Amino acid sequence: MILNIETATPVCSVAIGENGQVLAERMLKGRQTHAAKLTLLIQECLTEVGIKLQDLDAVAVSHGPGSYTGLRIGLSTAKGLCYTLDKPLITIKTLAALANVTKINFPTENAVYCPMIDARRMEVYTAIYDNDGNELVETRPLIVENEDFFESYFKNNQTVIFSGDGSTKCQSMITNPNAKFVEQENSAVGMLALAEAKYAKGIFADLAYSSPFYLKSPNITKPKKKL
Repeated sequence: MILNIETATPVCSVAIGENGQVLAERMLKGRQTHAAKLTLLIQECLTEVGIKLQDLDAVAVSHGPGSYTGLRIGLSTAKGLCYTLDKPLITIKTLAALANVTKINFPTENAVYCPMIDARRMEVYTAIYDNDGNELVETRPLIVENEDFFESYFKNNQTVIFSGDGSTKCQSMITNPNAKFVEQENSAVGMLALAEAKYAKGIFADLAYSSPFYLKSPNITKPKKKL
């Protein structure tokens, strides 16, 4: 039984799963809700399933890319639980989880999945996954100016399914008929199968040294020195 935590975007999502089944799920939207509401959502899921924290086998967390603050909140909460309960920590790529929940809700034959997270302006964090969850293009920041980045997949007559809060800013620029835009946000449900696969293989993160996968350094302006 694994607790899954997703806080990489404005969506704060928690899910408990076991053997591929979603036992409980909670979700809230809003960038200011994560720190205040995350532990409450976790408790609500535990109460619904009728278990205590000690009954969990592991804790999984979406570790990026995404909001710097959101990632820190999610990972620090997950690490704190794992340390206190002596449970293993599992880290999941945010875009892999988004692609997976998109596939669950919008299954399509001969398709590839392109999850996108808003990185401000016309930039997104993105990757491309096939129907089996294999990463065809690794996670990267991308300034979307046209559809050239996806040309090879369009040429194969594959449907490219775009999802996530970054995809809407690209919709007007990507006009190929094989492009399909769906309304799918990040969700801890997308982490379940990925977390269970890692748990079965004993692939755990280091509690002491695991850190968020920011992908880019924060855009911090240093104050000017006074003359």
